[in-house]
Amino acid sequence: MRLTIRHETTYRYDTPVRYTIQQLRLTPAASEVQRIAHWRLSAPGKLTPARDAFGNDMHTLVLHQPHSEIRLMAEGEIDTTPLIDGRLGETAHAVPVLSFASPTPLTARSDAIDALAAVAGLGSPGDLLALAATICEHVDYASGITAVTSTAAQALALGRGVCQDHAHLMLAVCRARGVPARYVSGYLDPGDVPHAASHAWVDVWVDGEGWVSVDVTHACFASGNYCRLAVGRDYESAAPVRGMRSGGATEALHVSVKVDTVPRVQQQ
Repeated sequence: MRLTIRHETTYRYDTPVRYTIQQLRLTPAASEVQRIAHWRLSAPGKLTPARDAFGNDMHTLVLHQPHSEIRLMAEGEIDTTPLIDGRLGETAHAVPVLSFASPTPLTARSDAIDALAAVAGLGSPGDLLALAATICEHVDYASGITAVTSTAAQALALGRGVCQDHAHLMLAVCRARGVPARYVSGYLDPGDVPHAASHAWVDVWVDGEGWVSVDVTHACFASGNYCRLAVGRDYESAAPVRGMRSGGATEALHVSVKVDTVPRVQQQ
């Protein structure tokens, strides 16, 4: 499947910003499950490429001159491979698998999370879909309720959240049982379903299977219509854009993401 993706992020400020530094994880990595046909990342300054601690492609943007706007554009086409029951397999690891078994501040345990973990099945891909459905029953999709700093426990207590919260809650449940699980940021061809385009899901380590990729929000496997950007222990280590600035007063953020499937023409 070929996905065409266009992701535009614009920051505007009431007063000029004196200094900005941003880390951009906006470049999909080539792997066994996706191939980059072409990709372009543009920004109002030099982009310094690197690999982060989790093996993600990362670019650093530093702006020293006063500025009132930052416009980032990522766009291109990605060929993806359908997965059988979400199985990524035992792919190469930038860090040990067990490094994804420990909780983080965003995926810390609570009594309610431990209660979900006590009855969750985690031994097969089918078990993971059942857990995703349970999480969706406990946390309805609703935007504007939580923030990027909200924890899994807070989203569960509120009973509402977005894909990031669903992913964090599944990570928390898995890790409460000592099962490695990692956060995935990326894109989804929305088709006729909501809560899509720019998206977050999880990979869970299943003994004998390797990594199994699950879209918790839609309680399905993350397969051919998904483009992977970055993995991490939670949102903070896999966020598409993170940064700091000096000055600027109030910030206005606008994000536009469009993902479509491109028909593949077979050669005769």
